[in-house]
Amino acid sequence: MTATRVFEMHSAREALAGGLGHIEEQVKAIESSVFGNPGLAFDLARALVESACRTLLVERQIEFTKKDKLPTLFRTLTERLPLLPPTEPYEGGVRKSLHQTINGLGTALQGVCELRNSCGFASHGSDAGRPSLEPVQALLAAQAADVIVGFLWRSHLQDLEIAPDENLEYSDNDAANRHIDEANDPVRIFDLEYRPSDVLFHVDLEAYRNVLANYDPERAEDQEGGT
Repeated sequence: MTATRVFEMHSAREALAGGLGHIEEQVKAIESSVFGNPGLAFDLARALVESACRTLLVERQIEFTKKDKLPTLFRTLTERLPLLPPTEPYEGGVRKSLHQTINGLGTALQGVCELRNSCGFASHGSDAGRPSLEPVQALLAAQAADVIVGFLWRSHLQDLEIAPDENLEYSDNDAANRHIDEANDPVRIFDLEYRPSDVLFHVDLEAYRNVLANYDPERAEDQEGGT
């Protein structure tokens, strides 16, 4: 007796339960298509990641256009997400390694897009015959989509779970504050002058956190050295 094969998207379902309720039908469709209709899984994997990217971009009020394709949406989102906890100090090497991992996810995502274009069951309405892939290849696309959606969702929640008045002190981030100040003109109101970093911290704390999350001391030093 052959056991029924079942695939479940654990990370995507975590995001679904946490707030991305509109992806439920896409998740269910991918889970059923991996072994039932492998060609359709490629189309659905791409659509799922695109839905997650667009939703998170809207929630974070990051601008994008309706014409932006999935790799562009993914890059736009990951450039603005707090990939590391903003309340902890990290050396540039840690951040560099994480960005390499993110780039790997982006490469996997591009592979899913290309598989979708070549083998997707519903792609582009082509009349030409498409190569037939097995569930093992569809499983790869579905698992890649699951990992990507889960990572994006958890990164999105990372800074939202920190209360505005907890754990983050302006005076604890001297290097990042100097970087903000050197990259922007002082804020002047009549005869008064304020540090840009101080203004950002007190006026838009989430934007300040995003700067901290994406601040790379080594890259900042290289940029300053090149000026």
